[in-house]
Formats: sequence, structure tokens, C-alpha cells
Amino acid sequence: MINTNDQALFRVEPNLINPNAEDNAKRLMSYLCDIYGKRILTGQQIGVVTSPEVDIIYETTGKYPAVYGFDFMNYSPSRTERGSACSDTDIAIDWWNNGGIVTFCWHWNAPKDLVDELPDRNWDKGFYTNATTFDVKKAMDDESSEDYLLLIRDIDAISLQLLRLQEAGVPVLWRPLHEASGGWFWWGAKGAEPCVKLWKLMYDRMTNLHKLNHLIWVWNGQHADWYPGDEYVDIIGEDIYPPAQHYESQSERFRTAQSYSKKNKIIALSENGPIPDPDLMVRDQALWAWNCTWYGNFVYTEKDGRKQYSGEFTELAQLLKFYNHPFSVTRDEVPDLRSYPLR
Repeated sequence: MINTNDQALFRVEPNLINPNAEDNAKRLMSYLCDIYGKRILTGQQIGVVTSPEVDIIYETTGKYPAVYGFDFMNYSPSRTERGSACSDTDIAIDWWNNGGIVTFCWHWNAPKDLVDELPDRNWDKGFYTNATTFDVKKAMDDESSEDYLLLIRDIDAISLQLLRLQEAGVPVLWRPLHEASGGWFWWGAKGAEPCVKLWKLMYDRMTNLHKLNHLIWVWNGQHADWYPGDEYVDIIGEDIYPPAQHYESQSERFRTAQSYSKKNKIIALSENGPIPDPDLMVRDQALWAWNCTWYGNFVYTEKDGRKQYSGEFTELAQLLKFYNHPFSVTRDEVPDLRSYPLR
């Protein structure tokens, strides 16, 4: 499947940036490196409140995705203090125990200074730049400030959830501070410098203080100026939302993502709307490590009180092709990663 001239680009050594990474993380990384450039892991993101997407995928295709995407959003302290609850950690543990792979992002509700105005700037939109006046640059420039200490508080709160996953033996493809260069999230609203500093702070605190050694760090900043350095990144992710029913391989974005690093890094399609056609991915050598289709109407519609596959973004025939293609890996094909060989 791989052109001879491109083979070297898909050779990635499974060396995690955390020198104390635990074996389950190393085994998952070994597996990802072994299949990179040969197969793509099918993936699906969970819904924020309800999560019918994976069940609908199974009902439609007869198969579960290999990768399930979760979100720590409702564990953010500025949401829990307003009554938000979340069970993503528990669902993720069950998913791993049933043979699947876990990835987490974090729509980080700003620690304070929420605009809290209906309809579009309510407190539950507090991860968006336009729904908070929290200034990440001001916070990162003054480590004695209340704002900086609130960032620490929030990182520690999410670390407790990650610790639960570590104690359950679950390695995590960890994708914080996503899409930062777009500026639509507060962590990217003040430019690259404070965001990169925040990434390094989070890595240091989670790795060296909280001893979270089950994390594989997936950077998803989407611009070279925002790249924190190879020593802070295990995998590079790109989020791509083409128009509905457009199935291009996204090879240009794939090549751009490869250019961020001075080393070979695994490249993943960490969010997508329509699913790229696997034949086009192979043809164009845009061999994403996994995809993660976004939730809601990207997957299903509701008719007569019943949720069912929509086909609005990825047509049914295209979905079936993807889930049954020899390039694609579904959950039933994932080996036992608890005993996968280390290398």
C-alpha cells in the first residue's frame, strides 16, 4: 500500500516523550507504530450529554469503531460548580475493558470570567473565546496571580480523572488545547506563546507532579508556530471538516502535519466530519493513523422518536465501505493491547 519513496515517512519508533511511561502506554504506542501507514483505526466521538453514536454505528455496520473519543468538558470546575455531571471516565474504562482504544480531548471551560449571556455566550459555552473574558496571556505571565492558580486548579481536577484511568490500566491518547491556532477557544485567543507555555505547564504538572504515565500526548494546534517541540509531542492530530459528502483524502493537510516535526511523528485525523474514502487515502498516501468522526448530526438523525443513521455527511454506502475496507481496523480487529509486544 505504501509507495517505496514514502516508506521512510511511516517508520516511527515507539519512543514516548515521557521516559517513565507505563507499559500499557508503550504497548499501545508500539501497536500504533506497527500499523501506521498500513491500516487506519476507525474512530467515533462521544456526544456531550447522550452517547448514541457508537451504538448507531454498530447497528448500521455490525461493527464498533476501534477508537472512542471522549471529552473532559463537564469535569471542568467552572461547570461542575454549576451542576454539570459527566460519566465519560467510566464509559472510557468500560470501552478499554471491551477491547477498544481511548482518546480524550478537553473543551476546557474557562476557570472564571464567563460572560454568561444567553443564547450564545452562556456559561456552558465558556470554552469559546466569545463567551469568556479570561485572558490566558495575563494568567501565564504572572504565576502568583489568581488566574494562574485557577489554571493549576483545573489541570489538577482533570488529572484526578486521568488518574482514575491510569489506575484502571487504560492508556489514553490525550489531546488537550486542541485547535488552538484557530483562536475560537480561549487558550488560543492570545496567540501562540501563552498557549505553548500552557501546554508545557500541563505536561510538566501531569507528568512530573501527578505521575500520569499512561498518556500519549497528541498535539492538535494546527499551525507550525504553535508547535511546542518534539520533546513535548508524541503524535500530531489534524481536525478537518470538509463539506458534507466530500470524501477527499486530505493529503495536503496530512503533508502539512508531517512538516511540523523534525522527526517522523504519527499523524492522526483527530476530528472529522465526512469520513475520507479509504481508497483515496491509500492512493494519495495520506495514511492517517486513526479518524474520529464528530458526534450528533454528523452521525444520526431523529425520526418518529427514534435515533437512526443520518447519511447527511457520510452516506450510508460510504460508511459501510469504510467499516468493511481492508485498510480499516474496527474494534473486533484490535489485538489484546494488554499483552501486545513491546519494542
